[in-house]
Amino acid sequence: MSPVRKAIAAASLGLAAFAPACRAESLHAADLWTDTKLYFTAPARWDTQDWLFFGGAVAAMGAAHQFDGNVRRHFTTSTQPLDGKDPHSTRDAIPAGALMVGTWLYAGLIDSEAGHIEAYTMAEAAAFSTVTSVALKYAAGRLRPNETTHVDEWRSSGSSFPSLHTSAAFAIGTVLAESGGDDYRWFRRFLGYGIAGGTAYIRLHDNQHWLSDAVAGAAIGFASARFTLNRREHRAHKWDLSVAPAPGGGVSLGFNRILD
Repeated sequence: MSPVRKAIAAASLGLAAFAPACRAESLHAADLWTDTKLYFTAPARWDTQDWLFFGGAVAAMGAAHQFDGNVRRHFTTSTQPLDGKDPHSTRDAIPAGALMVGTWLYAGLIDSEAGHIEAYTMAEAAAFSTVTSVALKYAAGRLRPNETTHVDEWRSSGSSFPSLHTSAAFAIGTVLAESGGDDYRWFRRFLGYGIAGGTAYIRLHDNQHWLSDAVAGAAIGFASARFTLNRREHRAHKWDLSVAPAPGGGVSLGFNRILD
Protein backbone atom coordinates (compact mmCIF):
# COMPACT_ATOMS: atom_id res chain seq x y z
CA MET A 1 0.00 0.00 0.00
CA SER A 2 1.39 3.42 -0.97
CA PRO A 3 2.07 6.08 1.72
CA VAL A 4 -0.79 8.18 0.35
CA ARG A 5 -3.29 5.33 0.63
CA LYS A 6 -2.00 4.54 4.09
CA ALA A 7 -2.64 8.15 5.09
CA ILE A 8 -6.22 8.03 3.79
CA ALA A 9 -6.85 4.74 5.56
CA ALA A 10 -5.41 6.09 8.80
CA ALA A 11 -7.61 9.19 8.62
CA SER A 12 -10.71 7.10 7.99
CA LEU A 13 -9.94 4.70 10.81
CA GLY A 14 -9.16 7.56 13.16
CA LEU A 15 -12.47 9.26 12.41
CA ALA A 16 -14.34 6.00 12.92
CA ALA A 17 -12.53 5.32 16.17
CA PHE A 18 -13.46 8.69 17.65
CA ALA A 19 -17.05 8.70 16.44
CA PRO A 20 -18.38 7.06 19.64
CA ALA A 21 -16.83 9.87 21.64
CA CYS A 22 -19.43 12.26 20.26
CA ARG A 23 -22.32 10.81 22.20
CA ALA A 24 -22.51 14.04 24.22
CA GLU A 25 -23.62 16.08 21.23
CA SER A 26 -25.53 13.28 19.48
CA LEU A 27 -23.35 13.38 16.41
CA HIS A 28 -24.71 10.78 14.01
CA ALA A 29 -23.73 9.67 10.53
CA ALA A 30 -26.08 12.29 9.12
CA ASP A 31 -24.12 15.03 10.92
CA LEU A 32 -20.83 13.74 9.53
CA TRP A 33 -22.33 13.56 6.05
CA THR A 34 -23.60 17.13 6.41
CA ASP A 35 -20.16 18.30 7.56
CA THR A 36 -18.54 16.57 4.59
CA LYS A 37 -20.90 18.15 2.08
CA LEU A 38 -20.48 21.59 3.63
CA TYR A 39 -16.69 21.26 3.77
CA PHE A 40 -16.21 20.40 0.12
CA THR A 41 -18.73 22.97 -1.09
CA ALA A 42 -17.56 25.71 1.29
CA PRO A 43 -16.02 27.98 -1.41
CA ALA A 44 -19.50 28.60 -2.79
CA ARG A 45 -20.42 30.23 0.53
CA TRP A 46 -17.18 32.06 1.36
CA ASP A 47 -17.51 35.63 2.58
CA THR A 48 -14.96 38.44 2.28
CA GLN A 49 -12.93 37.21 5.23
CA ASP A 50 -12.69 33.71 3.76
CA TRP A 51 -11.51 35.01 0.40
CA LEU A 52 -8.97 37.24 2.12
CA PHE A 53 -7.61 34.20 3.96
CA PHE A 54 -7.45 32.25 0.71
CA GLY A 55 -5.70 35.11 -1.06
CA GLY A 56 -3.26 35.51 1.81
CA ALA A 57 -2.51 31.78 1.80
CA VAL A 58 -1.84 31.81 -1.95
CA ALA A 59 0.40 34.87 -1.55
CA ALA A 60 2.31 33.17 1.28
CA MET A 61 2.81 30.06 -0.86
CA GLY A 62 4.05 32.22 -3.72
CA ALA A 63 6.50 34.02 -1.45
CA ALA A 64 7.69 30.73 0.05
CA HIS A 65 8.20 29.31 -3.44
CA GLN A 66 10.83 31.96 -4.07
CA PHE A 67 12.91 30.47 -1.26
CA ASP A 68 12.32 26.78 -2.02
CA GLY A 69 15.78 26.32 -3.49
CA ASN A 70 17.53 28.24 -0.72
CA VAL A 71 15.82 26.23 2.02
CA ARG A 72 16.70 22.97 0.30
CA ARG A 73 20.36 23.94 0.03
CA HIS A 74 20.37 24.97 3.69
CA PHE A 75 19.28 21.52 4.87
CA THR A 76 21.05 19.29 2.35
CA THR A 77 24.45 18.60 0.88
CA SER A 78 25.43 18.07 -2.73
CA THR A 79 26.20 14.42 -2.01
CA GLN A 80 22.76 13.53 -0.68
CA PRO A 81 21.18 10.87 -2.94
CA LEU A 82 18.01 11.68 -4.87
CA ASP A 83 16.30 8.43 -3.93
CA GLY A 84 12.91 9.79 -2.83
CA LYS A 85 12.92 7.72 0.36
CA ASP A 86 10.96 8.77 3.46
CA PRO A 87 12.22 6.59 6.32
CA HIS A 88 10.80 8.83 9.05
CA SER A 89 7.22 9.22 7.84
CA THR A 90 5.71 7.41 10.84
CA ARG A 91 8.00 9.17 13.32
CA ASP A 92 6.97 12.58 11.96
CA ALA A 93 3.26 11.74 12.30
CA ILE A 94 3.49 10.56 15.92
CA PRO A 95 3.50 13.95 17.76
CA ALA A 96 0.25 15.18 16.19
CA GLY A 97 -1.31 11.74 16.52
CA ALA A 98 -0.31 11.68 20.18
CA LEU A 99 -2.13 14.98 20.73
CA MET A 100 -5.35 13.52 19.37
CA VAL A 101 -5.10 10.18 21.17
CA GLY A 102 -3.95 11.86 24.37
CA THR A 103 -6.93 14.20 24.31
CA TRP A 104 -9.29 11.26 23.91
CA LEU A 105 -7.65 9.20 26.65
CA TYR A 106 -7.57 12.12 29.10
CA ALA A 107 -11.22 12.89 28.37
CA GLY A 108 -12.07 9.28 29.20
CA LEU A 109 -9.98 9.40 32.37
CA ILE A 110 -11.81 12.42 33.75
CA ASP A 111 -15.10 11.55 32.01
CA SER A 112 -15.20 14.84 30.13
CA GLU A 113 -17.86 15.17 27.43
CA ALA A 114 -16.17 18.33 26.12
CA GLY A 115 -12.90 16.44 25.85
CA HIS A 116 -14.50 13.66 23.85
CA ILE A 117 -16.02 16.20 21.48
CA GLU A 118 -12.65 17.92 21.12
CA ALA A 119 -10.96 14.62 20.24
CA TYR A 120 -13.57 13.92 17.56
CA THR A 121 -13.18 17.43 16.17
CA MET A 122 -9.44 16.80 15.86
CA ALA A 123 -10.09 13.55 13.99
CA GLU A 124 -12.59 15.18 11.67
CA ALA A 125 -10.26 18.09 10.90
CA ALA A 126 -7.37 15.70 10.26
CA ALA A 127 -9.53 13.58 7.94
CA PHE A 128 -10.73 16.57 5.91
CA SER A 129 -7.22 18.01 5.61
CA THR A 130 -5.87 14.60 4.58
CA VAL A 131 -8.40 14.14 1.77
CA THR A 132 -7.78 17.69 0.53
CA SER A 133 -4.01 17.28 0.63
CA VAL A 134 -4.08 13.93 -1.17
CA ALA A 135 -6.31 15.33 -3.92
CA LEU A 136 -3.92 18.24 -4.42
CA LYS A 137 -0.94 15.88 -4.45
CA TYR A 138 -2.40 13.96 -7.38
CA ALA A 139 -3.30 17.19 -9.18
CA ALA A 140 0.08 18.87 -8.64
CA GLY A 141 2.35 15.84 -9.10
CA ARG A 142 5.33 17.78 -7.75
CA LEU A 143 8.60 15.93 -7.15
CA ARG A 144 10.09 16.10 -3.67
CA PRO A 145 13.41 17.86 -2.98
CA ASN A 146 14.94 14.43 -2.32
CA GLU A 147 13.95 13.41 -5.85
CA THR A 148 15.11 16.44 -7.84
CA THR A 149 17.12 19.64 -7.41
CA HIS A 150 14.69 21.61 -9.58
CA VAL A 151 11.95 23.45 -7.68
CA ASP A 152 9.42 23.41 -10.52
CA GLU A 153 9.07 19.73 -11.32
CA TRP A 154 5.25 19.72 -11.42
CA ARG A 155 2.94 17.16 -13.03
CA SER A 156 5.72 14.59 -12.77
CA SER A 157 3.90 11.91 -10.73
CA GLY A 158 5.37 13.27 -7.51
CA SER A 159 3.65 13.68 -4.15
CA SER A 160 5.41 16.65 -2.60
CA PHE A 161 2.78 19.41 -2.74
CA PRO A 162 1.30 19.97 -0.22
CA SER A 163 2.86 18.45 2.90
CA LEU A 164 0.36 15.93 4.28
CA HIS A 165 2.14 15.63 7.63
CA THR A 166 2.02 19.41 8.04
CA SER A 167 -1.65 19.74 7.09
CA ALA A 168 -2.73 17.02 9.54
CA ALA A 169 -0.54 18.44 12.30
CA PHE A 170 -1.97 21.94 11.86
CA ALA A 171 -5.52 20.55 11.72
CA ILE A 172 -5.07 18.73 15.03
CA GLY A 173 -2.92 21.43 16.64
CA THR A 174 -5.32 24.24 15.77
CA VAL A 175 -8.28 22.41 17.32
CA LEU A 176 -6.26 21.92 20.51
CA ALA A 177 -5.09 25.54 20.48
CA GLU A 178 -8.53 27.09 20.00
CA SER A 179 -10.66 24.74 22.13
CA GLY A 180 -11.45 24.91 25.84
CA GLY A 181 -11.52 27.92 28.13
CA ASP A 182 -9.14 30.85 28.17
CA ASP A 183 -7.45 29.88 31.44
CA TYR A 184 -4.91 27.70 29.65
CA ARG A 185 -5.13 29.27 26.21
CA TRP A 186 -1.45 30.18 26.15
CA PHE A 187 -0.43 26.61 26.95
CA ARG A 188 -2.85 25.11 24.43
CA ARG A 189 -1.56 27.38 21.69
CA PHE A 190 2.06 26.77 22.62
CA LEU A 191 1.53 23.01 22.49
CA GLY A 192 -0.80 22.85 19.48
CA TYR A 193 0.96 25.30 17.20
CA GLY A 194 4.36 24.27 18.53
CA ILE A 195 3.91 20.64 17.51
CA ALA A 196 2.39 21.68 14.18
CA GLY A 197 5.28 24.04 13.45
CA GLY A 198 7.79 21.45 14.61
CA THR A 199 6.30 18.90 12.24
CA ALA A 200 6.66 21.31 9.32
CA TYR A 201 10.26 22.05 10.32
CA ILE A 202 11.32 18.41 10.56
CA ARG A 203 9.85 17.68 7.12
CA LEU A 204 11.98 20.50 5.70
CA HIS A 205 15.02 19.45 7.73
CA ASP A 206 14.82 15.89 6.42
CA ASN A 207 14.48 17.17 2.83
CA GLN A 208 11.03 15.63 2.38
CA HIS A 209 9.32 18.83 1.26
CA TRP A 210 9.89 22.22 -0.27
CA LEU A 211 9.11 25.27 1.87
CA SER A 212 6.02 26.09 -0.20
CA ASP A 213 4.72 22.53 0.40
CA ALA A 214 4.83 23.14 4.15
CA VAL A 215 3.15 26.55 3.87
CA ALA A 216 0.35 25.05 1.77
CA GLY A 217 -0.08 22.19 4.23
CA ALA A 218 -0.29 24.60 7.17
CA ALA A 219 -2.98 26.67 5.41
CA ILE A 220 -5.06 23.57 4.60
CA GLY A 221 -4.77 22.23 8.14
CA PHE A 222 -5.65 25.55 9.76
CA ALA A 223 -8.64 26.11 7.47
CA SER A 224 -9.91 22.55 8.05
CA ALA A 225 -9.66 23.00 11.80
CA ARG A 226 -11.52 26.29 11.74
CA PHE A 227 -14.29 24.68 9.70
CA THR A 228 -14.75 21.79 12.14
CA LEU A 229 -14.60 24.15 15.13
CA ASN A 230 -17.37 26.26 13.58
CA ARG A 231 -19.45 23.14 12.90
CA ARG A 232 -18.95 22.01 16.50
CA GLU A 233 -20.18 25.37 17.70
CA HIS A 234 -23.17 25.16 15.38
CA ARG A 235 -24.17 21.73 16.70
CA ALA A 236 -23.72 22.88 20.29
CA HIS A 237 -26.43 25.49 19.67
CA LYS A 238 -28.65 23.28 17.53
CA TRP A 239 -30.85 22.53 20.53
CA ASP A 240 -32.14 25.55 22.46
CA LEU A 241 -34.22 25.42 25.64
CA SER A 242 -35.58 28.71 26.96
CA VAL A 243 -37.48 29.61 30.14
CA ALA A 244 -39.70 32.69 30.31
CA PRO A 245 -42.44 34.07 32.59
CA ALA A 246 -45.93 33.00 31.53
CA PRO A 247 -48.97 35.30 31.49
CA GLY A 248 -50.95 34.98 34.70
CA GLY A 249 -48.01 33.60 36.67
CA GLY A 250 -45.75 30.59 36.35
CA VAL A 251 -43.20 29.94 33.65
CA SER A 252 -43.23 28.69 30.10
CA LEU A 253 -40.68 26.46 28.46
CA GLY A 254 -39.59 27.00 24.89
CA PHE A 255 -37.79 24.38 22.81
CA ASN A 256 -36.18 25.02 19.46
CA ARG A 257 -34.08 22.89 17.12
CA ILE A 258 -32.04 24.48 14.36
CA LEU A 259 -32.28 22.46 11.16
CA ASP A 260 -29.27 22.29 8.81
